Amino acid sequence: MFDYGPSGVNVTHLGLDSIRCQEDDRLVPRPASRPITMLREAPLVDQAPPETRHSRRRLRACHQCDWLMALPPLRSGEQATCPRCGHAEVRRHRYPAQRSMALALASLITLALAVTYPFLGFSVRGVGNRIELTQSATQLIGYHEPLVAIAVLLTILVLPTLYLIGVVWLQAGLLRGAPLLASRGIARSLAHLQPWMMADVFLIGTLVSLIKIAGLAQIELGPGFWAFGVFVVLLVATTQSVDRDWLWFALAGEPSAPEGSRTGETAAGQGLTGCATCGLVNRLDARGKGRCQRCGEPLHARQPHSLQRTWALLAAAAVLYIPANVYPIMTTTSLGRPNPSTIIGGVVQLLEMGSWPVAMVILVASVIVPLGKLIALSWLCLVAPRAHRMNALARTRLYRSPSSSVAGRWSISSWWRSWWP
Repeated sequence: MFDYGPSGVNVTHLGLDSIRCQEDDRLVPRPASRPITMLREAPLVDQAPPETRHSRRRLRACHQCDWLMALPPLRSGEQATCPRCGHAEVRRHRYPAQRSMALALASLITLALAVTYPFLGFSVRGVGNRIELTQSATQLIGYHEPLVAIAVLLTILVLPTLYLIGVVWLQAGLLRGAPLLASRGIARSLAHLQPWMMADVFLIGTLVSLIKIAGLAQIELGPGFWAFGVFVVLLVATTQSVDRDWLWFALAGEPSAPEGSRTGETAAGQGLTGCATCGLVNRLDARGKGRCQRCGEPLHARQPHSLQRTWALLAAAAVLYIPANVYPIMTTTSLGRPNPSTIIGGVVQLLEMGSWPVAMVILVASVIVPLGKLIALSWLCLVAPRAHRMNALARTRLYRSPSSSVAGRWSISSWWRSWWP
C-alpha cells in the first residue's frame, strides 16, 4: 500500500501496480493503454466501473474517521482506502452480478439439503435418536423457551434465506438490464439483515457441544450437518461478494455531489455525512438530520444520544458479565444426576479432555473478547469529550477493533452451545 497523504486516495491491487487519484481533480477514465471492455450483450456484466462512466466526482465519507475523499477509478481486484486512517472504503469485484448470484443460489440449495436430511444422530447404550436442523430450535419450545426458539430459527434459517433471496432478486434484475420491483428497498434491507445472520456462529457452537457430548454418547454426523457446513461457507462468501458501491450505482446512479463540498476535510465540518447503507454523501439540514437522496435511509450528523446510550449499555453489560461467568450456562443430566457447568468450568473440562484448541476458542470468544470490548469501549467513551488531546489514529484503530462485527458475533458462541439438547 502506498501512502499519498491527505490529498489522495490509496488504491491497492494484488499483483498489479497502484494508482493515485488527486482528490481535487475530476475523475477521468484510465488511459487508452489500459482499456476497459464494454460488453454490449450484457451491459452490467463486469461493466466498466462507475467512476469511468460518470463525469462528476464520486465523493465518499470514511465511516471510521469521517474524512471526505473522491473515489478513483477502480478495476477488478482493486480497493480504495482512506488516506487518513487506512479503512477500506470500496472493493471492486470481478463479475459482481454473476458472482454473488451464483453464490446465493448455491447457498440456497445447500440450505435446502441441510433442512431436508438428518442433521445429527445420537446413540446411548443402543438407544439412538436423530434430529433435523429445525429441531434444534423447535425442541426448545418443549423446554419452555419459545423466545429462544424463535431467535434460533430467525438467525440461522429465516434471515439468511431472506438475504439470499434478496441478493438473487437484485442481481437477476441487473443482469437483465432493468432492476426488478422494489429493488431499492430490498438493497436497503440487505444491509440491515447481514449483522443478524449467525449460521456460522451456530455451527461453531454445535461443534463445541459435540466435543463435550462425545464422552457421553456416540455421535453420527448426518448429511444435513455437512450440507449446513457448506452452506455456512457459501453464505459468508456471498456476503463478501456483494459490491455495495457497484450495486447502488447500477440501481440508482450517482446524484451530484453536494455543492461546495471540499475533499481533504471532515464531512461533519461541512455539514455533510455519508450514508451507512449506500455510501452516498448527503448534506444535512440545520438540525443535523436528513434523508439519503439515493436510498432513503434516515441520516444524522451524530447518532442521537450516542454517548449516553453507550454508557448505559456498557453498564448493563458489565453488571451481567459477572453472573454470566459465575452461574452455570449449561446443565448436563446423566443417569438422573445433573451436572451444571460454567463457562470457565467448560474450558477446564475441555482442557482435561485434551481439546485445548476448542478450549482456547471458547476462552477467547466468551471471556477475553467481551472483557476487552468492555474495557476498550469504556476508555473510548471517557476520552471522547477531550478527543483533541489524544492521538486520533490510535483511537480510531482501537474503536475499529472492539466494534468489529466478527468479535461481537463470536463472543456468543457459548450461548449457542448452551442450548443444544
